[in-house]
Order: sequence, then C-alpha cells, then structure tokens
Amino acid sequence: MSFLSYLIPFLIVLGVVVFVHEFGHFIVGRWCGVKVDAFSLGFGPELFAFEDSKGTRWRIAAIPLGGFVKFHGDANGASMPDPDQLDKMSAAERSVTFYGQNVWKRAAIVFAGPAANFLLAISLYTAFFAANGQIIHIPKVATVMPGTAAEEAGFRSGDIVLSIDGAEIPSFDKLFETVQVSAGKALIFKVLRDGAETELTATPRLHVTETLLGKAKTGLLGVQASADPADLRHERYGLVDSLGLAVDETWNVVARTYHYVARLAAGRESADQLSGPIGIAQVSGQMAQAISTVGVWPFFNLIAILSVSIGLLNLMPVPLLDGGHLAFFAIEALRGRALNERTQEYAFRVGLAMVCSLMLFSTYNDVARLIRKFAGLDS
Repeated sequence: MSFLSYLIPFLIVLGVVVFVHEFGHFIVGRWCGVKVDAFSLGFGPELFAFEDSKGTRWRIAAIPLGGFVKFHGDANGASMPDPDQLDKMSAAERSVTFYGQNVWKRAAIVFAGPAANFLLAISLYTAFFAANGQIIHIPKVATVMPGTAAEEAGFRSGDIVLSIDGAEIPSFDKLFETVQVSAGKALIFKVLRDGAETELTATPRLHVTETLLGKAKTGLLGVQASADPADLRHERYGLVDSLGLAVDETWNVVARTYHYVARLAAGRESADQLSGPIGIAQVSGQMAQAISTVGVWPFFNLIAILSVSIGLLNLMPVPLLDGGHLAFFAIEALRGRALNERTQEYAFRVGLAMVCSLMLFSTYNDVARLIRKFAGLDS
C-alpha cells in the first residue's frame, strides 16, 4: 500500500504532463494534414490499445516514463524519417507524412508539444487565481534576524520595501523571489521608514536548504514578514487578471529554472538538485498524501511545475528532443535543404546518448538521496 501511495500519484502526475505534451504534437499534426499512426503513453509492450476512425492507434504501454506520437512515414516515435518507406510512397501518400510537409509546418508540429506544456501550467494557475484569489503580504519587515545581511545593511523592524534595484516590490513574496536568485549580488533597496524613503544596500548571502528534491542554494537576506492581519489583504481576480497572473507565475518557473541552469553551467551550482523518476514519484506521493490537510492545490502546482520543466527540457537543442528537431529545421530553412541523412542519424545517436546519460545521472541522484535519508546522513 505504501508503494502504491507513491506509484499512483506518480502515474497521474507524469501521465497528465506527458499526455498534454504529446497531444500538442498530435492535434497540430492533424491540423496540418499529417496522418498519425500511433499515440502512445509509455514505451514498450502494450497494456491497452484501440484504433480510432482515422487509423490512429491509441496505446498505453508498460513503461510509463514518457510517450510518443508516431506520424506516418516516421521510422520510430522520435520522428526520425524512414527513407526507404518514404521512397516507396506515392505522392498522395507522402503528402500526409510528417516529412511531406514544408519546414514551417514541421516546426509548428514539433513546437506544439512544449507549447502545450506551458499552456497546461498557465491553465492550472489561471484556475487557481480565479477560484482562490491571492493572499498578499505587504513587503513589511517584522523581524531582522541577527548576524544576517539585513542587519548589516541597517534594516529595521517596520521597514516597508518599495523597490529593489528600481523594480517595484508589491508583496513580500516578490521580495523573497528577488532575494532568492541574488546570492552574492549587491542590491539597492528603497524602503519606507517612519514616513520617509531611504536607501539601503544589502548583499544576500548564499543559503543552502534541504528540499524534497535535494539541496537548494538560494539567497538569504534575513528578514521575516509581518503576520499582523492588518498587513495582509485577500485579493480576488477576474478571469483576465487571473490569466495575467498565471502567465507571470509560469514565467517565474521558467526564470528560476534558467537561473539554476546558468549557475550550473558556470560551476556555481550543484547538480544534486537534478531529479529523475524516483524523485518525482517521491514528491508526487507526498503531495497526494497532504491533500487532506493542505488541499489539492499543491498537487496541481506540482503538475504545473513539472509541465513547465518538461517543456523547457524538450526545447533544449539536443538531437532527439524537440529543440534538436527545431535546430535542424532552422538549418534547413537557412540552407534551403535539409542536412543529409547520415549527419542526422549520427546526431540522433549522440542525442540519445545525452538523454540516457541525463536520465541515469538524475536517477543516481534520486537513489543517493534516498540512501542518505535512510542512513541519516543528510545534514
């Protein structure tokens, strides 16, 4: 039962994200006149399948770690062309294949998968803001923790932060987000103190915290928000405002992800935050078990974050991923012709090796994290 309490939420979370991603490819492919041979959730042997009226085989497979859409004329679910099959086709049959479309249609079909992931996140966030609104903590300092960057900069209890480096700070959450990604960077704070504005300069310190997905390195200023009900307000939003907030929240996830990747590439961030299927299953199970106490939103929030992450991952310019296909199409559009088949084949092999290496490394992180947890080695 304990195993199932993690497995079932994992299948739901990953299944929703993968289905939406693949459905983006599928629906835009059909709009472009491409025949779809198969739509698969998972890889490997079929567990369940049926064929629709347009000849598409919808299947659920045994290995639930992804999915694929196989268009007519593809050699496999990665949309690699099958030259022998394409050469044998009539002009009419070739016209309904993926590679029978012009480069712009092919690019639209490929981009539709990640785009669908972003739209899923935006939809979930829109529903949340429209249904619940938002509790706004005004950016008022209740406590300045001793020995922190805030104390050194001269922050005082009662200060209200108006802006950071000229950017308006409407809430304590925005203050927190800005500081989080600014470890080691000197920030200029404009604060309201006793009715007058003043400027303070503070450099958030690097702070390491343990999260469900490993150690996270963030900036720490050293101030706590006011819990006084007078410093809180409950904002309600209509659909249009909720949509705007949802786009902002989705972009925040994107920005935090790119910030981490940039620091990782520069050697200023640890790779132990990368997580694979085991880590996702662990977090999914914990979020599902917490529904009775904190509600369903944290579970939906996990789906939204994972959806954005999958969308971003697939946009990386790595052969085999959607971003790799888009890079090939960009080259084709510039050259006026596609790269030769051998070059593409070698590139796909390199891409497969990179994707498998990333999967193995992230799984290693998950296993190592579990071992540290059960051995009591986490600090």
